Amino acid sequence: MSETGMVLEPGEKKKHYVRRMFNSIAHRYDFLNHFLSFGIDIVWRKKAIGKLEVPADQIVLDLACGTADFALEIIRQKQCRVVGADIALRMLQYARQKRNDQRLQLMNADGEALPFKNNSFAGVTIAFGIRNMGERIRALKEMHRILQPKGQTVILEFSLPTFLPFRNAYLFYFKHVLPRIGRLISKDKEAYSYLPASVEHFPTVDEFEGELKQAGFTPLRHWKLLNGVAVIYKAQKK
Repeated sequence: MSETGMVLEPGEKKKHYVRRMFNSIAHRYDFLNHFLSFGIDIVWRKKAIGKLEVPADQIVLDLACGTADFALEIIRQKQCRVVGADIALRMLQYARQKRNDQRLQLMNADGEALPFKNNSFAGVTIAFGIRNMGERIRALKEMHRILQPKGQTVILEFSLPTFLPFRNAYLFYFKHVLPRIGRLISKDKEAYSYLPASVEHFPTVDEFEGELKQAGFTPLRHWKLLNGVAVIYKAQKK
């Protein structure tokens, strides 16, 4: 825990911190996502969902679904049913205010202890959420457990650019500009300082694919977006 109270180390304290933080910023979450990324987060979500291969008659779990942007895009692209699960209740309250679709079900659930039977879903997705889990490996194992055999997971997550000049410019924006704007608009003192700090703590692409293997997945492929600012991971249950 830092001087500001920010929690980055794995464990229950991080889980509780993340829940409180996302409940606090839920009212401005969508606006800040689009504003601070200049709208590119919308493109990334569509591209990530395009990698998911599921039949229209199947069910997909969108974990850490937030306000359901990702879940609704899955329905639009794949015409399947989606269960959106999130630990932050206020995020789900804002999700329910969006377009009503009978193919979407929302529930308040912990990604490290999912209330579903083994082999329940044809696909599992998570966008910018695996980084926020209290125990990341436990969450990955839960995702693996509830997937059907040969079911797919698609994970979209932030990373750090590899090209040094771009990386330096990006880190300046990420560490100094973004937190100030986020703090001003969301009124939360830490949420948008937590973002860059948590990205720096997140494993490299090779390390994270190693964690996927540890959880039982076969990593299929990854795609770097905008020189590695974000990465799409696709993996399959053995």
